[in-house]
Formats: sequence, structure tokens, C-alpha cells
Amino acid sequence: MPFIRHLLSLALGAALLQIPVVQAEELPAAIRKIEAKGAKIVGSFDAPDGLRGYAAQYQNRGMTLYLTPDGKHVLLGSLYDAEGKDLSAAPLQKLVYAPMAKAVWSKMEASNWIADGNKDAPRVVYLFSDPNCPYCNMFWEQARPWVKAGKVQLRHIMVGIIREDSPGKSAALLASKDPQKALQEHEQAGKGSSLKPLKTIPADIKAKLDANMKLMEELELSATPAIFYMDDKGELQQQQGAPSPQALTKILGPA
Repeated sequence: MPFIRHLLSLALGAALLQIPVVQAEELPAAIRKIEAKGAKIVGSFDAPDGLRGYAAQYQNRGMTLYLTPDGKHVLLGSLYDAEGKDLSAAPLQKLVYAPMAKAVWSKMEASNWIADGNKDAPRVVYLFSDPNCPYCNMFWEQARPWVKAGKVQLRHIMVGIIREDSPGKSAALLASKDPQKALQEHEQAGKGSSLKPLKTIPADIKAKLDANMKLMEELELSATPAIFYMDDKGELQQQQGAPSPQALTKILGPA
């Protein structure tokens, strides 16, 4: 199950607002009654036996509605065929989960990150990263073969949550003349890093850090590294903490 489905239970109203809503005048009266109860109808789809399906978002969760042929009754929930196949899964993925994944990915793309690797790498992986996080450094080490081979670009969304000087260190990296080089030197040195926190964080750098922290809070993340990637099906997935060796190829692709 793609991670984005789990995100539907989180506080991501801002992202969900970007999902197009079916115009009210297009909806049958019975569906409008459900909409009036707080459901956001985001699309419709064909269903068997004269039913008409509607994909909706309610309290940050995806759900399907089925209008009966007489147009007077609405069924709520998953619909299964005689083989036990969930006929609701594909419409929800297309109309709710995929747009939401796109919105979340776009938010990370627009965040304040430091690139690690070739800008033309075929795979991009985002991670919320704290300069004092040993597991961020562990993942940095794990990813070296993929990054050096030009297969993956890591994008470090810098935050400061672990120690008192974490914000200052993230600010120092973002304010560097060459953030990519500064990050590489810091991660390569590990515990021996000489990175010094900024005592006074410039307003523009503080704004970048604040925006990254706001995004982290929207996603209800509480630890680093929080790693986001698209799987082979193009579905958004998340890994919390440094991944196991077995999980690396899922995140970074074939070695």
C-alpha cells in the first residue's frame, strides 16, 4: 500500500485543497446531500450494474460513494467483484491518492533543499535532514554508490530539531557559498565535522528553515531522516530512519 494512503489520515488539508473538485451543478441530488455533510467530491467513475461511482475526500481520508440506478440512494465503502477484487482501489488511486502524492511531492520540490549528486540523475530522493543526525549521515554513506554512479540525486531538506545548535548548523549549510560542497564535507567528516552553527541566522535563511519546518509539521514527521521516494509504480513511499540494506534498492533503485 503506497505511503500516500497513510498520509490521508494526517493533517494535510493544504495539500488536499489542490485536488480538483467536481462542480456542484454536475452532481446528482443524492450525492450533493453527502457533499453537504462535509465530503469533498473529487471525481466520478464507471461502476457495474448501473451504479455510478464517486471518489471523495472526507476528513483527510479517501472514500468511494456509489449512486444507485434510481439516483435516490448512495452506498458508501469498497465494492468487490465475484473474484474478490476491490473495484474501488483503482479509482481512489487515480482520483484521490495520486493527486495528493503529486501535491506532496511538489511541496518537497519547492522546499529549501541542498542537492547531493548529479542534477540529471534519473531518480530523485528527498529526505528531511538534521546536521546532528547520525542516521542521516548513515543514509548518506549508504547512498554513496548510487550517487557517485550518477543514478540518484539526494535532496536534503534541512531542518534543525535534534540539538540546540541544529538550526544554526542547517543555516550555515544553506548560507554557504557552495551548499552542496559544504554538505558533502560535513557528511564525509561524520563525527569529526568542523561545521560551526551560525550565531545569528540571516532573515532570508531563517525563512527557509521555517518553511522546511512547517512542511515537516504538515507531514506530521517528528524525526530525521524522513525519506521520500517514488517506487517502481510511481507511487509515493516513505522510509523513516536509515533503511536496512534490503530496503536500499527499493529507495535508490538497482545497484
